[in-house]
Amino acid sequence: MSTGGRRIRRAGEVLFGRRARLRWVHLVLGGALLMPYYLLSTVGLGALNPNQGHARQLLLQMLSLFTSLPMAAVTALVPTVRGLEGAAARALCAVARPEELATGPSRSWAARWRTAAFFVLHLFTGGVVAGMTLAGAPFAVVLMFGLIGSEDLSGYWTDRFPGWMLTGPALGLAVLLLIVVSNAGCGALLARWAPRLLGPTPEERLAAAERRATVLAQRNRLARELHDSVGHALSAVGIQASAAARVLRTDPDFAAEALRAIEETARGAVAELDTVLGLLREEEDGGTGPAGPTLAGLDDLLRQLARTGVTVDAELAPGLGALPAGVSREAYRI
Repeated sequence: MSTGGRRIRRAGEVLFGRRARLRWVHLVLGGALLMPYYLLSTVGLGALNPNQGHARQLLLQMLSLFTSLPMAAVTALVPTVRGLEGAAARALCAVARPEELATGPSRSWAARWRTAAFFVLHLFTGGVVAGMTLAGAPFAVVLMFGLIGSEDLSGYWTDRFPGWMLTGPALGLAVLLLIVVSNAGCGALLARWAPRLLGPTPEERLAAAERRATVLAQRNRLARELHDSVGHALSAVGIQASAAARVLRTDPDFAAEALRAIEETARGAVAELDTVLGLLREEEDGGTGPAGPTLAGLDDLLRQLARTGVTVDAELAPGLGALPAGVSREAYRI
């Protein structure tokens, strides 16, 4: 395909592709959300000046559009609006990095104001595109197919813009092209600003980084605890099983003792695993958690070693029970 053909295909995709259609739905949704505020502004301004001509009615409609936006901004300060706008933008706006959009309510005033800014932008651009679609599309169809009233519309256009020389189907195509281009431009504008206004604030990014650091620290501690406790127990089980296999025929009593040691060590490993998991659960709840085995269980540890045929001489000074739980536990594992 030539360079010109690729450009035409790319332009067609931008104007009529799936992304453009999704963004059109997103913009029409914004126009629908604008309608209650717009009608309220129209009624309020119309009540102030009931006797109006055609020109003043048009001015009233334009003014109502802009006076409705502050009301929309106020309602967008509700925290849940952020999650709703983020979900709509993620599904329909075709944002480059949808994972950066908010998934929950606003938790700070900075996030609320940013949400309000995007909400106003969404409703304004959506109102423009939805209005052009509802009013311009029928106008273009009438002109393109020469339906009733097309000559009057063409004459109205040529009388006011005689130099443009657009009549009938050409004028209808121009109107449709204007709608399509406006949709592409407004959709791209929303997609550009959605991550900036609906994305996490600096405070939320810092909090997320702290949560990731906490999770990483918990994983590292779990790995360390399992290595120090269950890893030691499995090593002891392996040594005892090897010793029992070597003397099974020559020294059955020693083999039976080694098997009992394996049983005790396995039970201790299961209990230690429960202790480690309980410790992590307590940390998540804000508690300190169980301390695990300490030097108070050193006699059992030495007895397990003796069952494997290793002679251990231990000199235990008095006062080991007075050591802090953390120090005692780490000393036990060492």
